Amino acid sequence: MKCLIIAAGKGSRLSTRGTSKPLVPLLGLTLIERVILTAKRSGITDFYVVTGHNGEKVRLFLDDLSRERNIKITHIINEEWEKENGLSVLKAETVLDENFILLMGDHIFDENILKQLKNEEVQEGEVILAVDCHTNSNRLVDIEDVTKVFIDKGKVIDIGKSIVKYNAYDTGVFLCSPSIFTALKTSITCNNDSSLSGAIKILAEQRKVEAFDIKNSFWIDVDDEKTFQKAKRCLIDKLRKPSDGPISRYLNRPLSTKITEYLIKTDITPNQISVFSFILSLISSTLFFLGSYITLLAGGVLAQISSIIDGCDGEVARLKYTESDFGGWFDAVLDRYADAFILFGLTYHAFISGNSILSLFIGFMAIIGSFMNSYTADKYDGLMKKKVKLNRGFRIGRDVRIFLIFVGAIINQPIFALLLVALLMNIENIRRVIVCYKADS
Repeated sequence: MKCLIIAAGKGSRLSTRGTSKPLVPLLGLTLIERVILTAKRSGITDFYVVTGHNGEKVRLFLDDLSRERNIKITHIINEEWEKENGLSVLKAETVLDENFILLMGDHIFDENILKQLKNEEVQEGEVILAVDCHTNSNRLVDIEDVTKVFIDKGKVIDIGKSIVKYNAYDTGVFLCSPSIFTALKTSITCNNDSSLSGAIKILAEQRKVEAFDIKNSFWIDVDDEKTFQKAKRCLIDKLRKPSDGPISRYLNRPLSTKITEYLIKTDITPNQISVFSFILSLISSTLFFLGSYITLLAGGVLAQISSIIDGCDGEVARLKYTESDFGGWFDAVLDRYADAFILFGLTYHAFISGNSILSLFIGFMAIIGSFMNSYTADKYDGLMKKKVKLNRGFRIGRDVRIFLIFVGAIINQPIFALLLVALLMNIENIRRVIVCYKADS
């Protein structure tokens, strides 16, 4: 399926962030780049982008994006970009003679909306509009500027920014048949209205606009500084994972996202971040081997810092759409090596401090429990997503054990930290086996 994106406007309300709205950077990617890459995730690779204001600059950027990301992008120029947005859609009439996705160049949205919408069946002469029915709870919209929609029995009856009776918001995501072009010309000729909403109103009068409820999916129109900040905050909040343990959720993630906001402005790659986190772990384990309290403390602090930075690689990858199967696997491999070095170093420190064979046994159980904890994590999390609501507050993983090592180093009790890690990791592994067995029965 082809995708038409209109990005011809000036965007004067966001001019403080750049002279070309589609190229305004938002957490490492420009607005137009984020829209295209989100659509690409849903399986779309053939794009038609309408440009106008600062068009040459935008087109040069899109040419580079096309080469870098292996995306087909066809340029459509709208010299009348100062007029209403329906004209930008109409410019595509000669190149789109089949059903297509229509997106706004400044609307950020959840890829799941497109994954579902593009599989809907649009009847000949009809249009499907993705709508947000959470009119009482969505705090991301500008109520004065958002396009409102009134729906009855699944059909759009009325649409506009100033309508009084409404029960949904227009998300700016459409599945269109070529009838949209005819409706646009009718709206211009009969109503002197060249807006996209004017065309939808024409089709709505003929009951030819289906409403597609996005339910709880995320979307936002980035139109001014206020909505820009909201979009930024929401994208950062979405970096949290359901599988985050308590330390990740309340300590590591709030700190790692702050670091990530700086990292995404650089050319540092997620794999480079993974390697840097691993190097910090190696230094941490080396300090444990030196045997003094000062080196124990420094090692514990470095271990916790490496744990925090370990979250940045995935965050940068998700924000910049550079996730890869190799990257996830590579990070997991480095984490296992890091765990082994840190726990072995701490075990050695505990042994030379107390000169007890018991510390070696406790350290061994901590290492075994930690490795099995990591081994069972993917299976456990996957099963929980499918069959059981994940009990987020009880999940114990790498974030907890590194934090225990950090605390143990501070209070100069490495053997106590190892004992807690050994007990908690092995108990958690047993719990996971029981939960998975019951869920699979």
